[in-house]
Amino acid sequence: MIHQLVQKIQKLQAPVVVGLDPMLSYVPEAEKKKAFAEYGETLEGAAQAIWQFNKEIIDHIWDLIPAVKPQIAMYEQFGIPGLVVYKKTIDYCKSKGLIVIGDVKRGDIGSTSAAYAVGHLGKAAVGSQKIPVFDEDFATVNPYLGSDGIQPFLDVCREEDKGVFILVKTSNPSSGEFQDQLVNGRPLYELVGEKVAQWGESCMDGAYSNVGCVVGATYPKMGSILRSIMPKSYILVPGYGAQGGKAEDLKPYFNKDGLGAIVNSSRGIIAAYKQQAYAAYGPQHFGEASRAAVLDMIADINRIF
Repeated sequence: MIHQLVQKIQKLQAPVVVGLDPMLSYVPEAEKKKAFAEYGETLEGAAQAIWQFNKEIIDHIWDLIPAVKPQIAMYEQFGIPGLVVYKKTIDYCKSKGLIVIGDVKRGDIGSTSAAYAVGHLGKAAVGSQKIPVFDEDFATVNPYLGSDGIQPFLDVCREEDKGVFILVKTSNPSSGEFQDQLVNGRPLYELVGEKVAQWGESCMDGAYSNVGCVVGATYPKMGSILRSIMPKSYILVPGYGAQGGKAEDLKPYFNKDGLGAIVNSSRGIIAAYKQQAYAAYGPQHFGEASRAAVLDMIADINRIF
């Protein structure tokens, strides 16, 4: 699966992924009113507003980018109707040829981890049938329960040619409370990075492994170290734009050929119409504002090579 992602990045010259992390506050008032008129101010109404918002944005950006990253919590907050929209969003993106990274941050042990892996990347056994469930192409995974939490995902990745991005050094301000702590004189995130490289050896797909990692854009020096520790792992880089990461911070995450990393932007794209730079589009043309923001992001990142 990582080989397919690399091919799309090269074809589009766009090492970017758009995070489909919709808050109801991002949805223009006119769109919310339409949904509420049909479904009322209910969970179903909220989910419908999110679906129409997502669809409009996808319709305006699908040809520019290789992948999207829906964050499942933004859908779970609206219960079962929200999860239905999560699945509709995945299916619609895949119908447009986009690779889908499910930002689900799952991590557990034994049969529980195996169930998560099946639900997001594999196929559920139902009688004589094996049925895809959410069917993302990649999933984000939390490694801090150890190898027995990761192994079921590796098994599914090999069976289904799917991939994972394992959290190594996250972009949030308090990540260092645990991830930066020294273990035998070395930061914990380096040790996790070494395990990611080890796990990845069994899941190679061309020059890179289907086992990637997550390293925040807000820590470029750490990113450089982790790039060398995990040379065959693609790095998913959150934290660009709204969280403070700049294009100049990103170069250490890439290899010399310009590959090796894919940079995420979420609200900087999907809520672009709320920014001064794209305010001229107005809420009625929020999809066009998102397209303009994607084009600007691609140009911004490509100028560092």
